[in-house]
Amino acid sequence: MGKLFSITGALLFFLGCGGSADPSKHFSIQLENKALQQNQQVGIALKNKKDIEISDLHYYIDDKELPVENGKITLDLPTLGNKILVAKFNVEEHAVEIKKNIRLLAASAPKVYTYEIIASYPHDPGAYTQGLEFYKDTLYESTGKKGFSTLRKVDYETGEVLTNIPMNNSVFGEGITIMNEKLYQLTWQSGLGYVYDISNLEKIKDFFYDKSREGWGLCNDGEKIFKSDGTEKIWFLDPETLQEQGYIETVTNKSIFNRANELEYVDGKIYANVYQKESMMIIDATSGAIEGVINFGGLKNKVKKGPEWDEGNSVLNGVAFHPERKTFFVTGKNWDKLFEVKILKKN
Repeated sequence: MGKLFSITGALLFFLGCGGSADPSKHFSIQLENKALQQNQQVGIALKNKKDIEISDLHYYIDDKELPVENGKITLDLPTLGNKILVAKFNVEEHAVEIKKNIRLLAASAPKVYTYEIIASYPHDPGAYTQGLEFYKDTLYESTGKKGFSTLRKVDYETGEVLTNIPMNNSVFGEGITIMNEKLYQLTWQSGLGYVYDISNLEKIKDFFYDKSREGWGLCNDGEKIFKSDGTEKIWFLDPETLQEQGYIETVTNKSIFNRANELEYVDGKIYANVYQKESMMIIDATSGAIEGVINFGGLKNKVKKGPEWDEGNSVLNGVAFHPERKTFFVTGKNWDKLFEVKILKKN
């Protein structure tokens, strides 16, 4: 009630001075730079159109105060993307808040990586690959398209499908991840996912999406699940309730990027297929900064185009890290090969 009274009192004060009921008509936040990057120092000022006396001015982003030193704030935020910069101050004894939408970008450009093929293995060209994951040297795969979506257990060396579970014809299978003896699987636009017992692939339960738009890719860090949804957001899911507990936004030093598809987590980084591109992003799992881009150009040319091939859709998709071999396995939709690769920094 005290806060409501304070805001109401401030509005009455402005009206009494012949001003607008909206404090932002009198004040605005001004920044020295338009392009803002993590850890950057940037000049800041509060424009005061009517020279109204103010006191106790502070700036915040994500409830973190950004102290002003020599007229500058330091944008040392742990996460990047779309943010709201808030100025809080007093006019007489009335609390006022002014807000400004900003975009906080990565501090540096992504590094460029390439790949080295270690080996190639047979892969079912009828599989419209949406998700890959290793568990105890066995490959698990999710495939898509309505009427053809499956969850599979695969011998990666021979390409033999050991277990094949058809999904309901109404859903489009998407990404998977395995954590705590459970396999989690998404569907694309149906708004639901599934949890299976990894020992026999029997379904344990369904779960439903909340704020995330669609189901694209999944991975996990051993404690939480990461979920991409076709936007710039990668959501955090509680592995028990599957509730969304927050998100990061994927950004470069120049823009916010929204094409993260199939995901894999390795040592604090999220490796994400770029939707419909022959490339993969390396994303910092804490900040959302896109730290690297892997160019997989030429890999598609090593695949035989079978009867299921669709030039527009048979693209690179599917990434799995083999923890014992320390290599990545990648394939694509309707590809007849699965490639084991090493990621190399480009000179």
